Amino acid sequence: MSTTKEKQSAFAKRYFYIIILLPIIFWAFAFPFIKIGLEELSSVNLTILRLFVVCVVFLLFLLVAPKKFTPLQKKDIGSIFLLGFFGIVVYHLGLNYGEVYLSASAASLIIATIPIFTVVFAAIFLKEKITKSIAVGVLVSLTGVVIISLTGSSGDPFAMSYFSAAVTVLISAFVGAGYTIAGKRLLQRYSALSLTVYAFLLGSLGLLPFLSSSFFADVAILSLRGWGAVLFLALLPTVVGYVLWYVALEVRSASEISVFLYFIPVLSTIISAVLFGERITWLFIYGGILVIGGLLIVHMKKSSSLIKYV
Repeated sequence: MSTTKEKQSAFAKRYFYIIILLPIIFWAFAFPFIKIGLEELSSVNLTILRLFVVCVVFLLFLLVAPKKFTPLQKKDIGSIFLLGFFGIVVYHLGLNYGEVYLSASAASLIIATIPIFTVVFAAIFLKEKITKSIAVGVLVSLTGVVIISLTGSSGDPFAMSYFSAAVTVLISAFVGAGYTIAGKRLLQRYSALSLTVYAFLLGSLGLLPFLSSSFFADVAILSLRGWGAVLFLALLPTVVGYVLWYVALEVRSASEISVFLYFIPVLSTIISAVLFGERITWLFIYGGILVIGGLLIVHMKKSSSLIKYV
């Protein structure tokens, strides 16, 4: 067994940059692919179908390789359900709804502020200290978010639908940060991959009340393009992305690899411009620079191994 682990570790070290860059690319593509999925599915139905596919794959993982997962304790079922429902289900519902009106690039930059809110929540709930440099980083990033929120759509940024979309994506960033903070206690008893899988499986049960006849009607007429978007979102950014991320965590520290996350909104913006012809203004670029600059300031001090992304 140790020989096998040593070989896997050597493989991960040798091909580290491939292993870490693949999830970054997949996560960057996820934002424009959500746009494609929303062409045929409502934000709720896209969430249900994507997470259904993810749960099927994770269940297969559990059946095929149960020894790779920390056994689920009965006393934690309720906590993990709430963690998964808010940190995964609400996260995806908010992000998908937001992208109905927001550009994919704007959504990716707002979601990129998760580490900012993680630091704020850690100060509130875990009594972690916020230094002056972290406070500056938070303010810089939030200023960038405001600019992006006003320039991330060709429509009227003050229209109620656009405003609600920006708010729901921001809520997704909030719950994404909450997922990290709330998961810290559970990480004392579970591996990061195990907790992620259990959170997806249990949290997704919260989608059952959202099932309606429209879901089955939409799925019945979903085109190959629509299925392609859903399967891409479920398999590559979610399943493969998370697995590769945890492989990378086994050979490098979270602080070393989390800096790669800041490439996601940059790549997503470029991809969205190519696929959809999204207009990128200098003001939008300025807002993006502020978001990423603030994140880098915060990164110098904080990092986490429990990643919540798309």
